[in-house]
Amino acid sequence: MTPAIDAHVRLDTHPTHPSAVTAVLTGTQARAASMALEAAGWSVAATGVLVLARIDHEEPYWAATAAQHLTAEGITVEITPRLQEAIDEEWTWPNYPMPWCTRSEIREVSNQAQKIHDAIRNGHLLIHAHARDGHTTVAVGTYLHPGGKSVYLHGEDHLRQIADTFDSPAKALVAFEKVHAAEMRPGPAPLTDTERAAIEARSVFDVTPAKSEPSRPEPETVPVYLADAGDHDALLDSFLDTHGEFEKWRTWSDETTHAIHESQTLRIERIHDTHARETAWTVAAYETPVSDRMWHLTATGATPAPVLQGLLSHLAFLQELLSRPASGDGRSTRVGTPVDEGVVAAATQPLSDAGWKHAVGGRWINWTSPAGGAGVQFDAFAAQHPNPNLATWTIWAGPGPDHPTWVITASSHTPSSLLAGLSESLAHETGTRRAQPASRERSTNYAPSPPATPVVVSVPGAGRSL
Repeated sequence: MTPAIDAHVRLDTHPTHPSAVTAVLTGTQARAASMALEAAGWSVAATGVLVLARIDHEEPYWAATAAQHLTAEGITVEITPRLQEAIDEEWTWPNYPMPWCTRSEIREVSNQAQKIHDAIRNGHLLIHAHARDGHTTVAVGTYLHPGGKSVYLHGEDHLRQIADTFDSPAKALVAFEKVHAAEMRPGPAPLTDTERAAIEARSVFDVTPAKSEPSRPEPETVPVYLADAGDHDALLDSFLDTHGEFEKWRTWSDETTHAIHESQTLRIERIHDTHARETAWTVAAYETPVSDRMWHLTATGATPAPVLQGLLSHLAFLQELLSRPASGDGRSTRVGTPVDEGVVAAATQPLSDAGWKHAVGGRWINWTSPAGGAGVQFDAFAAQHPNPNLATWTIWAGPGPDHPTWVITASSHTPSSLLAGLSESLAHETGTRRAQPASRERSTNYAPSPPATPVVVSVPGAGRSL
């Protein structure tokens, strides 16, 4: 007989997410239950609270499976009546594209898609590029564990599958580019509505009684990479007010603002109301108004305002140089050149001077701030790849490069002077951050909430794609 463990797990439906499940843990050995649930894909949301939020909406089924395993280990499990009702509910996917599959086979397909999603979310599967293929998304990536295969992924959410495997990232990228060159974009695809909802369901919350909000703390001075994101829209408006050579216009859906230089060779796209970790800015440069893109740069929604402000200032300066006749090696400053050791050294010299830690590992060269929390990564493979749109430079801040708070990426021909300006900012500048209170607690209503109605937003093309 399995000895009893002093741990009690109460499983219930999520207060806001229509299919997610919460687990409230109590007892002197609650840690044992927490470790078992985390191993099964549950996420810690607060002290003694875990959440199971999946992209296949099968949380009640897997919660019941977890309950069986915990009970077998001697842990007391309580399932609330409303969760039990969800567990017993019979439902099917409408218009499922594989109608020949049984319910258990559909669940297995969905579970494989969930494993791919978790590998990407946890940084175990690195996505090199993605593209649209008809009505779905395709991508190419590499598993980072030793001997990890490169894979071609097809589909989204619960329908994503590994369609092919390759022995190396190079072979995978070449094969992917042959089919999807026109639509190919660097890095992972934007989050789907389902993925975004799962992230929100895993957000930190507490179940203790509400307390009065503490007074708002004063801002503190921090290294620029730790500064607050600030108001990106106000930042763009200020930039356009002082640079009349850029024309501003906004899409009919009011979701995106474009700033286009009068020469038509530099274009800035600002996507409003994006998630903090999604791409909110894209900069694209062209040699002539009708030529192919020379280089591009992206920044996510949580990028600190001082970093973006410096970036926009450097862009304006570079565009001023573009209007001058090119001579000697001035052209390399204006439009960028293929990456070599000199370009890498010039782009990162401020980091080296400031004592950032330098390390080389495989195809990557990394510079990390002395205290941690920020870094610059150079991808030597992407720098030599014939596709100039791959992300060669990655500037990040946060817990680590696999789980960044914000990210800036740049393609191989991005001017070294622009990258050096960013490096200078990271190495020496400061910003302000409003300190978080030591404890912020709020009540959580566990009454059932009706499922949220999904909103499908169509973003039309705004002239020429960046």
